[in-house]
Amino acid sequence: MDKDIIIALDEGTSNAKAMAIDFEGNIITSHSLPLSILTPNEGWVEQDARLLINASYSVISKVISDIEPERIAGLAISVQRETAVGWYRSNGEPLNAAITWQCSRTAEFCESLRRDNLSEKIRSITGLPVAPLFSASKFKWLLESVPNGVELAKNGDICLGTVDSWLLWNLTGGKEFSCDYSNASRTQLLNIHTHHWDTELIKVFGIPESSLPGIKPSSGIFGYTNGNENIPDGIPILSMIGDSHAALFGHRFGEMGCVKATYGTGSSVMAPVTNVCSNIKSLASTIAWHDGHSVIYGLEGNIPHTGDGVAWMTEVTGLDSISKQELSEQLNSLPASVESTLGVYFIPALTGLGAPWWDDSARGVITGLSRGVERAHLIRASLEAITYQIADVITAMKQHSDFEFISLMVDGGPTKNDWLMQYQADLLGVSVLRSNVTELSAIGAALLALKAISEQQFEIARNSVSNHFEFKPNMERHERLQKRWAEWRSVLKNTLSK
Repeated sequence: MDKDIIIALDEGTSNAKAMAIDFEGNIITSHSLPLSILTPNEGWVEQDARLLINASYSVISKVISDIEPERIAGLAISVQRETAVGWYRSNGEPLNAAITWQCSRTAEFCESLRRDNLSEKIRSITGLPVAPLFSASKFKWLLESVPNGVELAKNGDICLGTVDSWLLWNLTGGKEFSCDYSNASRTQLLNIHTHHWDTELIKVFGIPESSLPGIKPSSGIFGYTNGNENIPDGIPILSMIGDSHAALFGHRFGEMGCVKATYGTGSSVMAPVTNVCSNIKSLASTIAWHDGHSVIYGLEGNIPHTGDGVAWMTEVTGLDSISKQELSEQLNSLPASVESTLGVYFIPALTGLGAPWWDDSARGVITGLSRGVERAHLIRASLEAITYQIADVITAMKQHSDFEFISLMVDGGPTKNDWLMQYQADLLGVSVLRSNVTELSAIGAALLALKAISEQQFEIARNSVSNHFEFKPNMERHERLQKRWAEWRSVLKNTLSK
C-alpha cells in the first residue's frame, strides 16, 4: 500500500487537533480535544505540560484509528509558540506547569532588562522586543522554580524547550531533543543573523546552553515515533513549525504583499520580508521558516487577546452557557443587529498589551457605557476590538522598507464570522481573503512535511490549498470607520502605564 497520508498535529492553546491529510492537501479525517488554561495568580497563565502530551497522543491515535496505518508517510507538527516547558532529562517529568505565551509572570524581570538598557541589544540580536511573551524569561523562571535548577541545567540534567521540543521528546521516547528555526526564533535566545543560540544572551538570561535543544530546518527529519501506545513506532516526524508561521506558509508560501492574520485566542499578524533588519521597535523580526533549503524571514506583531477578549465578553454577558453552534450564530447576528456600539469601546488588555504597544502593565477597559447599552453592543465592541488591534499592527508594518500590503489573508476559528471579516475589510480598505481550509496551521505543517518527502508532490498539493473567499471592502464605509478606530486608539492610550 502506498504511503500517501501525512498526520498533522496542531497543538494550540485552546485545542489539540490532529488530522489525516493526503498528498493533494485534502483532509480525510480529524479529531480535536479542548485544553484547559490555568490562571493561579494575577497575570499568570499556564497549562499542565502532561495534558498537552496526553491530548496530543489522544487525537493522533484517534486519527490513526480512522485510516490504514500503513498509509502514513509521516507526522507534521505545528504548535503554540513561546510557551515554555522544562523537564528532567532522566525521566521526562516536567519541572512545573507549561508557562504559556500569554503569561506575564516575568514582567518584573523584563522591566529590569529595560532598566539595564539591554532592550536595544536584545532586539538587535534577536529581532524581538523585550517582553514576557517570549520564552527566555520563562525558562529562567522555570529553572528558579526548582532546587538547584541552574546547576542541574549546566550538567545537562534539565531540558528547556518550546512545545515542539516537548512533543518531539515524548513522541520519540526521549530519543530526540530539537526544535525548528521558527520556534527557536521566538525564544529570545536565537541570534537571528547567525541562526545559532547567542552566547551573550544565554548569559543575560542565565540559561545554560546544555539545557537547550538542537535547531533544525522546519522541513526535514526530526526523528521517529517510539514507545507510544496506539501510535505505531517508526513514523518519521518530518516537520515542526510555529502555528502562525505554518498558517503563513499555507496561505501563499511567503508571497510578498500578502499579509497574514491568524485569529485565535490571540492573533499573529505576519508579513514576509526579504530584509531581517528593521528599526521598527514595536514589531518583531522573526524567522518564518526554514524549508530545508533556505531561511524565510517575517515581520510580525503579536496580540495576546483577540478571540480571548471575545470569550471573556461572552462569559460576562452570559452567552457562554449556550452551545458552541448557538454561540457562533449569536456572534454573527448580534453585532449586525445594532448599527454601532452606542459609544462603547473595549480594550482587551487582560494580561497587558502586545504589539505595537508592548505594555505588560496595561489592563482591560470598557468605556462609554450608558443605560441603552445591551448585550449586542458589548459583543460588537469586543469584535471591533479585534479589527482595531490588527489594524494597529499593520500600520506599524508600513514603516518597513520591504513591506507591501495587497491583501489580508486570514485563518483561524473566528474567521468563520462573516460580520467580523467584512468589518475588517472595510476598516483596512483592502480585500480580506479567508482560506477555504479552516485548519491552515495544520495544512502548512503538512505541506512542509510533504516537501521533505517529494518536491513534486509538494507542488501538486500547494495548488489545491490556496483557494480563498474574498471579502471586498466598502470604501465609503472605510472612510467612516477611520473615526471609530481613532476614538478606540484614544481610549487605549489612556490605559497605557507608560
